[in-house]
Amino acid sequence: MTLTWMLLVLTGIICTETKIVHVDINLRGCSDSDGEHMYALDGEEMGHADFTKGKFVMTMPEFADPYTYEDSVYEFAVAEQKLCKQNMQIFTEAYKSPAEAEAPPMSSIYPRHEVKVGTDNTLICLITGFYPPRLTVRWTRNNKNVTQGVSSSQLRVNVNDFSYNQFFTLKFTPQEGDIYTCTVEHQALEGPMTREFDVEVSEPSLGPSVFCGVGLTLGLLGVATGTFFLVKGNQCN
Repeated sequence: MTLTWMLLVLTGIICTETKIVHVDINLRGCSDSDGEHMYALDGEEMGHADFTKGKFVMTMPEFADPYTYEDSVYEFAVAEQKLCKQNMQIFTEAYKSPAEAEAPPMSSIYPRHEVKVGTDNTLICLITGFYPPRLTVRWTRNNKNVTQGVSSSQLRVNVNDFSYNQFFTLKFTPQEGDIYTCTVEHQALEGPMTREFDVEVSEPSLGPSVFCGVGLTLGLLGVATGTFFLVKGNQCN
């Protein structure tokens, strides 16, 4: 009976077919001022056309057998941008400038590494879930605008709703009491959205040191007491 059950289980495993579903994305978009041409797999970007640098940029980590696109993919992206802007003008006129869909962004601010006074670090302002993909981000330090050491990532699309995410970073050297802010402006917001980061360095706690000292002292007293009674006991014998 047991042997028969084991054979049935093994047969079921051998006959089971696992199906893996992947989502391949080719995103092409344009606006009056910029454009997007990106390839992704399962929500992770593989590469995009950088229209500022004039080339196609692979963003996947290097593997033993890396995947690459043909050299002509950038030229194709440029041609697609021209077609996109032509179509956008035609559709805008045909539909009499329809209202644009909007989704307000959410943001958060945090350091890349543990904050240590005087040690170089990076502040990250993560902005998610916004549409259309146009926004403005400003950094301040102690209420003064900061433009040095600022950078931003490529737009990242959410395949579920086609909203966008983007990272903005600021290289900084934290000093005690500094206050940094990341302010986001987007057409779906009623007003600027600001996130604040305060440089606070906690003082080392004396608790563990005190407990260790007390414990060590009591331990030594216990050893001394035990040795005293052991010597006395030997003398009595």
